[in-house]
Amino acid sequence: MTHPFDDPKLRADFDDAHDFDSRDPMFGLHRSELSGPVLGRRAVLRLLAASGVLTAGHFLTGSTPARAASGGHLRAAWAGGGEITTLDPARINQVLQFQISSQILGGLTHINSDLVAEGDLAQDWTVSDDGLEWTFNLREGVSFHNGDPFTAEDVLFTVERSRDPEKSIHSRVLSNVADVQKLGDHTVKFVLKAPQASFLVKTLERASGRAVTIVSRGALAAMGPAQYGLTPVGTGPFRCTFHELGQGVVLERNENYHRPDRPLLDKVTITPVLDPEPLAAAIEAGDVDLIGGANPSSELIDRFIANPELEVNMTADVGFQAVWVNPHRDPFRVENFDKPLEELMKEKGFKVRMALAKGLDRDRFIKQSEFGRGVPAYGSINPAMGFFFDGNLGEDSPQKFDLEAARQLLADAGYPNGEGFPTLKLLCPANLRRDAQVVAGIYKRTLGISIELVTKDITVALDDFLSMNFDLARIGSGGDFDPDDAIVDWMQTGSKFNGLKRDKETMAFGYWSNEEADALIDAQRLETDLEKRREMVQKANRLTSEKVACAFLFHPTSTLVYRKTVNYPAAARIPGLVELDQISFA
Repeated sequence: MTHPFDDPKLRADFDDAHDFDSRDPMFGLHRSELSGPVLGRRAVLRLLAASGVLTAGHFLTGSTPARAASGGHLRAAWAGGGEITTLDPARINQVLQFQISSQILGGLTHINSDLVAEGDLAQDWTVSDDGLEWTFNLREGVSFHNGDPFTAEDVLFTVERSRDPEKSIHSRVLSNVADVQKLGDHTVKFVLKAPQASFLVKTLERASGRAVTIVSRGALAAMGPAQYGLTPVGTGPFRCTFHELGQGVVLERNENYHRPDRPLLDKVTITPVLDPEPLAAAIEAGDVDLIGGANPSSELIDRFIANPELEVNMTADVGFQAVWVNPHRDPFRVENFDKPLEELMKEKGFKVRMALAKGLDRDRFIKQSEFGRGVPAYGSINPAMGFFFDGNLGEDSPQKFDLEAARQLLADAGYPNGEGFPTLKLLCPANLRRDAQVVAGIYKRTLGISIELVTKDITVALDDFLSMNFDLARIGSGGDFDPDDAIVDWMQTGSKFNGLKRDKETMAFGYWSNEEADALIDAQRLETDLEKRREMVQKANRLTSEKVACAFLFHPTSTLVYRKTVNYPAAARIPGLVELDQISFA
């Protein structure tokens, strides 16, 4: 390689940069060279020389640039909850948690803005012809934040920990993994029971997947699982240096991150903010630079758009929102969803369930609650999935809004115009209270039924939901990048959100159970022919709609709000995530 100082001009530039009086290093520079928005090259070299960091490497034409020296402290408000309860990937069940853990911990792969998995801790990989053996070459020279080296042993340890349902709520994600073998210090092989289309995203991706988000053996042993959940040690772009429940999280740059161009920030402070007005006041006053976590309340969006100091970036979100109906309670009790639809329609409890689905005016909800931003939902597969999304489902699903049919169903169940119908309790997280109020208003208007809201912090509300402690529940999903995230996690009898904490002695299943759907969802997981997989995904999705796994409500818009002093590149705009390692200050 040619040394830069073999070039006389580069040598002259280097000498000129160092030709200054230490008492006034800018002397001799014209003001045009010092003016913004971009400093002249000579001024940049002089500043570097005056700081004592100018080297020959800065003159290497075509070389990899050094880390951007933006630095700075980003202050982020995290919407949707009053506290970040855990950052241990094995226990994470909320988007607002894995958005943060993904900054601290690494995975073999990570999703990009096209929702495609790329190598993270895996340098590259090969797949056998039959699709059963995946061999990964791991990055060498990577270390955990505590200094421990990252090796194949950490992959094996993480997989074994995640297989244990007592330690991980994501154990089912690994059900198709027959074996994991160490082939060398930096080589591992996964042996699958059957080919799996979603393996790179659903199983190995560090944020949404979480089953193989790599944890530190040494840190877990030293800290214990409780403290590790608060301040996990990983290989990611940021170190977690502080986390107190209800107070927030502090992240600091990992100087030894395996990508030398990231992160750009020195520090990030994350503060959970539950209520809309304090959230708005913080970003408008400049007390915070960015809003992460859940989408800001819809009533704030137009206000943010009108603010010249704020940037509002919207795209199709990767999730679905719903009203869940407890089949173990009257007046919508259903003991068996395996019957043909025509048989179910003869049952009083299912008639009420279908009436609630058909009486849900989704367009009115989106207009009133989301200010027109969102897409009516009739299944869990979201439009952002593109290829797998069934755009026709809304036209012929039994859940399509039909006021006359919904009222007739309720009358046939013994509640004409809602007469004699019990007052229902609608469970909702605090950040979705306005949503729930709109839902209650719609049901009062369409079916003449009364609903009482039960508002709780998101962590408590989710615990009640998993325990089946509700009549109706206003809960939704986010970070669904692959069909498995929507139908495996939510729409199978054994799904991790399907009454995971229920009393199994009194409830054989959670909110929904159907053998045909279970079989289709299992089959699509292993189908590598995309056309065949799409057919199975859409059939399973249609079953959940027809037999009312829940009253599907809408697919939201992913809304990211930040001050215009923040540079948020398009490549970092991943729905459901906040890529802090690519952010800098403008």
